[in-house]
Amino acid sequence: MPLSLDESYRYCKQLSRRTGRNFYFSFLTLPADRSRAMCALYGFMRVCDDLADNPEETVAQKTIALKNWRDDLGRAFDGDASGHEVFPALTDVVQRYDIPQRYFSDVIDGVEADLKPRRFETFAELSHYCYQVAGAVGLCCLHVWGFHDDRALERAIDCGIAFQLTNILRDIGEDAAMGRVYLPLEDLRRFDFSEEDIARHCRDERFRRLMQFEVERAKSYYTRAEELITWLDRPGKPIFSAMMRIYGGLLNEIERRDYDVFTKRVTLSRWRKLRISAGAIVRHRLFRW
Repeated sequence: MPLSLDESYRYCKQLSRRTGRNFYFSFLTLPADRSRAMCALYGFMRVCDDLADNPEETVAQKTIALKNWRDDLGRAFDGDASGHEVFPALTDVVQRYDIPQRYFSDVIDGVEADLKPRRFETFAELSHYCYQVAGAVGLCCLHVWGFHDDRALERAIDCGIAFQLTNILRDIGEDAAMGRVYLPLEDLRRFDFSEEDIARHCRDERFRRLMQFEVERAKSYYTRAEELITWLDRPGKPIFSAMMRIYGGLLNEIERRDYDVFTKRVTLSRWRKLRISAGAIVRHRLFRW
Protein backbone atom coordinates (compact mmCIF):
# COMPACT_ATOMS: atom_id res chain seq x y z
CA MET A 1 0.00 0.00 0.00
CA PRO A 2 1.54 3.34 -1.00
CA LEU A 3 2.27 6.03 1.56
CA SER A 4 -0.10 8.94 1.84
CA LEU A 5 1.06 12.15 0.20
CA ASP A 6 2.09 13.71 3.52
CA GLU A 7 3.93 10.54 4.57
CA SER A 8 5.78 10.47 1.27
CA TYR A 9 6.88 14.09 1.63
CA ARG A 10 8.06 13.37 5.19
CA TYR A 11 10.07 10.39 3.94
CA CYS A 12 11.75 12.55 1.29
CA LYS A 13 12.52 15.30 3.79
CA GLN A 14 14.12 12.86 6.20
CA LEU A 15 16.16 11.31 3.41
CA SER A 16 17.32 14.76 2.27
CA ARG A 17 18.34 15.78 5.78
CA ARG A 18 20.23 12.53 6.33
CA THR A 19 22.11 12.26 3.04
CA GLY A 20 21.86 15.53 1.09
CA ARG A 21 24.97 17.16 2.49
CA ASN A 22 25.43 19.76 -0.24
CA PHE A 23 21.76 20.24 -1.00
CA TYR A 24 19.55 20.23 2.07
CA PHE A 25 20.73 23.52 3.56
CA SER A 26 20.06 25.31 0.29
CA PHE A 27 16.51 23.89 0.25
CA LEU A 28 15.82 25.95 3.38
CA THR A 29 16.08 29.14 1.32
CA LEU A 30 12.82 28.28 -0.48
CA PRO A 31 9.22 28.78 0.63
CA ALA A 32 7.93 25.70 2.45
CA ASP A 33 5.98 24.21 -0.48
CA ARG A 34 8.92 24.50 -2.89
CA SER A 35 11.37 23.27 -0.27
CA ARG A 36 9.44 20.05 0.18
CA ALA A 37 9.19 19.72 -3.60
CA MET A 38 12.99 19.86 -3.76
CA CYS A 39 13.16 17.14 -1.12
CA ALA A 40 10.93 14.96 -3.33
CA LEU A 41 13.20 15.53 -6.34
CA TYR A 42 16.23 14.77 -4.22
CA GLY A 43 14.58 11.60 -2.91
CA PHE A 44 14.08 10.28 -6.44
CA MET A 45 17.68 11.08 -7.45
CA ARG A 46 19.13 9.65 -4.22
CA VAL A 47 17.31 6.32 -4.49
CA CYS A 48 18.25 6.08 -8.17
CA ASP A 49 21.94 6.59 -7.35
CA ASP A 50 21.82 4.13 -4.48
CA LEU A 51 20.39 1.41 -6.71
CA ALA A 52 23.38 1.80 -9.04
CA ASP A 53 25.99 2.06 -6.26
CA ASN A 54 24.85 -0.82 -4.03
CA PRO A 55 28.14 -2.62 -3.24
CA GLU A 56 26.36 -5.83 -2.30
CA GLU A 57 24.87 -6.42 -5.75
CA THR A 58 26.32 -7.48 -9.08
CA VAL A 59 26.06 -5.41 -12.24
CA ALA A 60 23.32 -7.75 -13.47
CA GLN A 61 21.34 -7.26 -10.26
CA LYS A 62 21.76 -3.48 -10.43
CA THR A 63 20.61 -3.51 -14.04
CA ILE A 64 17.44 -5.30 -13.03
CA ALA A 65 16.93 -2.94 -10.08
CA LEU A 66 17.17 0.12 -12.35
CA LYS A 67 14.83 -1.46 -14.90
CA ASN A 68 12.31 -2.04 -12.11
CA TRP A 69 12.84 1.54 -10.93
CA ARG A 70 12.15 2.83 -14.43
CA ASP A 71 9.02 0.67 -14.66
CA ASP A 72 7.84 1.86 -11.25
CA LEU A 73 8.38 5.46 -12.37
CA GLY A 74 6.24 4.90 -15.44
CA ARG A 75 3.47 3.35 -13.37
CA ALA A 76 3.65 6.23 -10.90
CA PHE A 77 3.14 8.72 -13.72
CA ASP A 78 0.16 6.61 -14.82
CA GLY A 79 -1.41 6.88 -11.37
CA ASP A 80 0.00 3.88 -9.46
CA ALA A 81 2.51 5.33 -6.95
CA SER A 82 2.88 2.12 -4.92
CA GLY A 83 6.38 1.28 -6.19
CA HIS A 84 8.41 3.28 -3.65
CA GLU A 85 7.97 5.75 -0.80
CA VAL A 86 9.14 8.68 -2.95
CA PHE A 87 6.59 8.30 -5.73
CA PRO A 88 3.47 9.86 -4.19
CA ALA A 89 5.42 13.06 -3.47
CA LEU A 90 7.28 12.97 -6.78
CA THR A 91 4.17 12.63 -8.92
CA ASP A 92 2.55 15.45 -6.98
CA VAL A 93 5.58 17.66 -7.69
CA VAL A 94 5.60 16.75 -11.38
CA GLN A 95 1.95 17.71 -11.71
CA ARG A 96 2.16 20.80 -9.51
CA TYR A 97 5.18 22.29 -11.28
CA ASP A 98 4.61 20.86 -14.76
CA ILE A 99 7.96 19.05 -14.99
CA PRO A 100 8.47 17.10 -18.24
CA GLN A 101 8.67 13.41 -17.40
CA ARG A 102 11.48 12.76 -19.87
CA TYR A 103 13.95 14.50 -17.55
CA PHE A 104 13.61 11.65 -15.07
CA SER A 105 14.22 9.06 -17.78
CA ASP A 106 17.34 10.98 -18.83
CA VAL A 107 18.65 10.75 -15.27
CA ILE A 108 18.07 6.99 -15.16
CA ASP A 109 19.88 6.63 -18.50
CA GLY A 110 22.94 8.35 -17.05
CA VAL A 111 22.92 6.37 -13.83
CA GLU A 112 22.48 3.11 -15.75
CA ALA A 113 25.48 3.93 -17.94
CA ASP A 114 27.60 4.09 -14.78
CA LEU A 115 27.08 0.39 -14.08
CA LYS A 116 30.07 -0.44 -16.24
CA PRO A 117 33.57 1.09 -16.07
CA ARG A 118 33.34 4.58 -17.58
CA ARG A 119 35.69 6.12 -20.12
CA PHE A 120 35.10 9.24 -22.21
CA GLU A 121 37.25 9.89 -25.23
CA THR A 122 36.21 13.52 -25.62
CA PHE A 123 34.69 16.28 -23.53
CA ALA A 124 31.65 16.20 -25.81
CA GLU A 125 30.97 12.65 -24.61
CA LEU A 126 31.48 13.67 -21.00
CA SER A 127 29.21 16.70 -21.30
CA HIS A 128 26.39 14.47 -22.58
CA TYR A 129 26.78 12.27 -19.51
CA CYS A 130 26.85 15.38 -17.30
CA TYR A 131 23.59 16.47 -18.88
CA GLN A 132 21.98 13.14 -18.04
CA VAL A 133 22.99 12.96 -14.38
CA ALA A 134 23.06 16.68 -13.55
CA GLY A 135 21.76 18.90 -16.35
CA ALA A 136 18.43 17.08 -16.41
CA VAL A 137 18.30 17.46 -12.63
CA GLY A 138 18.86 21.18 -13.10
CA LEU A 139 15.90 21.35 -15.46
CA CYS A 140 13.69 19.62 -12.88
CA CYS A 141 14.81 22.09 -10.23
CA LEU A 142 14.21 25.02 -12.56
CA HIS A 143 10.51 24.17 -12.81
CA VAL A 144 10.21 24.08 -9.02
CA TRP A 145 12.10 27.36 -8.58
CA GLY A 146 10.08 29.12 -11.28
CA PHE A 147 11.33 30.94 -14.39
CA HIS A 148 9.93 33.41 -16.90
CA ASP A 149 12.17 33.04 -19.95
CA ASP A 150 13.01 29.92 -21.96
CA ARG A 151 16.66 31.00 -22.05
CA ALA A 152 16.75 29.75 -18.48
CA LEU A 153 16.57 26.14 -19.72
CA GLU A 154 20.02 26.16 -21.33
CA ARG A 155 21.56 27.93 -18.34
CA ALA A 156 20.03 25.38 -15.96
CA ILE A 157 21.81 22.68 -17.95
CA ASP A 158 25.05 24.67 -17.70
CA CYS A 159 24.55 24.90 -13.95
CA GLY A 160 24.10 21.14 -13.66
CA ILE A 161 27.21 20.51 -15.74
CA ALA A 162 29.23 22.94 -13.59
CA PHE A 163 28.19 21.08 -10.44
CA GLN A 164 28.89 17.66 -11.97
CA LEU A 165 32.35 18.71 -13.17
CA THR A 166 33.05 19.86 -9.62
CA ASN A 167 31.98 16.47 -8.29
CA ILE A 168 34.18 14.71 -10.85
CA LEU A 169 37.26 16.72 -9.87
CA ARG A 170 36.61 16.23 -6.17
CA ASP A 171 36.09 12.46 -6.50
CA ILE A 172 38.86 11.52 -8.95
CA GLY A 173 40.52 9.08 -6.56
CA GLU A 174 37.32 7.49 -5.26
CA ASP A 175 35.94 7.03 -8.77
CA ALA A 176 39.16 5.46 -10.05
CA ALA A 177 38.98 2.89 -7.25
CA MET A 178 35.59 1.86 -8.66
CA GLY A 179 36.88 1.62 -12.22
CA ARG A 180 35.52 5.00 -13.29
CA VAL A 181 37.66 7.63 -14.98
CA TYR A 182 35.54 10.60 -15.95
CA LEU A 183 38.25 12.95 -17.17
CA PRO A 184 38.30 12.82 -20.98
CA LEU A 185 41.08 10.63 -22.34
CA GLU A 186 41.99 13.41 -24.77
CA ASP A 187 42.74 15.61 -21.76
CA LEU A 188 44.90 12.96 -20.11
CA ARG A 189 46.94 12.66 -23.28
CA ARG A 190 47.23 16.44 -23.56
CA PHE A 191 49.02 16.55 -20.22
CA ASP A 192 50.84 13.22 -20.55
CA PHE A 193 48.94 11.81 -17.59
CA SER A 194 47.58 8.27 -17.40
CA GLU A 195 44.94 6.22 -15.65
CA GLU A 196 47.75 4.45 -13.83
CA ASP A 197 48.96 7.81 -12.53
CA ILE A 198 45.46 8.47 -11.17
CA ALA A 199 45.36 5.06 -9.51
CA ARG A 200 48.73 5.82 -7.86
CA HIS A 201 47.42 9.21 -6.67
CA CYS A 202 50.28 10.84 -8.50
CA ARG A 203 50.16 14.59 -7.81
CA ASP A 204 53.03 16.02 -9.80
CA GLU A 205 53.28 19.02 -12.09
CA ARG A 206 51.52 17.18 -14.90
CA PHE A 207 48.55 16.56 -12.60
CA ARG A 208 48.47 20.17 -11.46
CA ARG A 209 48.39 21.40 -15.05
CA LEU A 210 45.63 18.90 -15.88
CA MET A 211 43.58 19.95 -12.87
CA GLN A 212 44.08 23.64 -13.59
CA PHE A 213 42.76 23.03 -17.10
CA GLU A 214 39.71 21.14 -15.82
CA VAL A 215 38.99 23.69 -13.09
CA GLU A 216 39.05 26.53 -15.64
CA ARG A 217 36.64 24.58 -17.82
CA ALA A 218 34.28 24.11 -14.86
CA LYS A 219 34.53 27.83 -14.08
CA SER A 220 33.42 28.65 -17.62
CA TYR A 221 30.20 26.71 -16.95
CA TYR A 222 29.70 28.54 -13.67
CA THR A 223 30.09 31.82 -15.54
CA ARG A 224 27.42 30.85 -18.07
CA ALA A 225 25.16 29.52 -15.31
CA GLU A 226 25.28 32.88 -13.51
CA GLU A 227 23.00 34.33 -16.19
CA LEU A 228 20.21 32.08 -14.89
CA ILE A 229 19.54 34.46 -11.98
CA THR A 230 18.10 36.97 -14.47
CA TRP A 231 15.34 34.61 -15.61
CA LEU A 232 14.42 33.01 -12.29
CA ASP A 233 11.24 33.95 -10.45
CA ARG A 234 11.88 35.54 -7.07
CA PRO A 235 11.38 32.35 -4.96
CA GLY A 236 14.16 30.59 -6.88
CA LYS A 237 16.84 33.25 -6.60
CA PRO A 238 18.07 32.46 -3.05
CA ILE A 239 18.44 28.71 -3.59
CA PHE A 240 20.24 29.21 -6.90
CA SER A 241 22.61 31.68 -5.27
CA ALA A 242 23.22 29.33 -2.33
CA MET A 243 23.90 26.28 -4.50
CA MET A 244 26.24 28.24 -6.77
CA ARG A 245 28.23 29.40 -3.76
CA ILE A 246 28.32 25.96 -2.14
CA TYR A 247 29.51 24.15 -5.25
CA GLY A 248 31.70 27.06 -6.30
CA GLY A 249 33.17 26.90 -2.81
CA LEU A 250 34.09 23.26 -3.36
CA LEU A 251 35.86 24.17 -6.60
CA ASN A 252 37.72 26.99 -4.85
CA GLU A 253 38.71 24.61 -2.06
CA ILE A 254 40.19 22.21 -4.62
CA GLU A 255 42.36 25.06 -5.88
CA ARG A 256 43.26 26.17 -2.36
CA ARG A 257 44.53 22.66 -1.58
CA ASP A 258 46.76 22.81 -4.64
CA TYR A 259 44.56 20.18 -6.31
CA ASP A 260 45.11 17.57 -3.60
CA VAL A 261 41.91 15.56 -4.03
CA PHE A 262 43.51 12.31 -2.85
CA THR A 263 44.59 12.88 0.76
CA LYS A 264 41.28 14.06 2.19
CA ARG A 265 37.82 14.52 0.72
CA VAL A 266 37.09 18.12 -0.22
CA THR A 267 34.09 19.40 1.71
CA LEU A 268 32.59 22.56 3.16
CA SER A 269 31.67 22.59 6.82
CA ARG A 270 28.05 22.37 7.91
CA TRP A 271 28.25 25.86 9.38
CA ARG A 272 29.73 27.34 6.25
CA LYS A 273 26.85 25.92 4.21
CA LEU A 274 24.40 27.33 6.73
CA ARG A 275 26.04 30.76 6.46
CA ILE A 276 25.88 30.64 2.68
CA SER A 277 22.19 29.72 2.73
CA ALA A 278 21.36 32.38 5.31
CA GLY A 279 23.26 34.97 3.31
CA ALA A 280 21.32 34.08 0.17
CA ILE A 281 18.03 34.58 2.01
CA VAL A 282 19.14 37.99 3.26
CA ARG A 283 20.34 39.18 -0.14
CA HIS A 284 17.40 38.00 -2.21
CA ARG A 285 14.43 38.23 0.16
CA LEU A 286 15.09 41.00 2.62
CA PHE A 287 16.74 43.34 0.13
CA ARG A 288 14.59 42.23 -2.85
CA TRP A 289 17.55 41.84 -5.23
